[in-house]
Amino acid sequence: MTGIVAHPEGITSPPIDDLLEQVDSKYALVVYSSRRARQINTYLRQRSAGMIQGIPPLVESEPEDKPLSIAMHEIADGKLNFFTSDADVE
Repeated sequence: MTGIVAHPEGITSPPIDDLLEQVDSKYALVVYSSRRARQINTYLRQRSAGMIQGIPPLVESEPEDKPLSIAMHEIADGKLNFFTSDADVE
């Protein structure tokens, strides 16, 4: 079977259902994963420049993994704690 992948990689790994078990909603998933991906991206850029600051990826990753993929794996593995600000609720 050419052109068919039995176990596709990417957004389906980790499965969306596993990710949604870790957060309140799909909208929260987008916010949390994008924030963490920006942190990881900043860390990787600083590391390549010789300035180690920030929190490194909390899961094993390959050099070709994108920051968003790493963030999704961290969320699926339960490596992150999420807090919302009560100041916004008034």
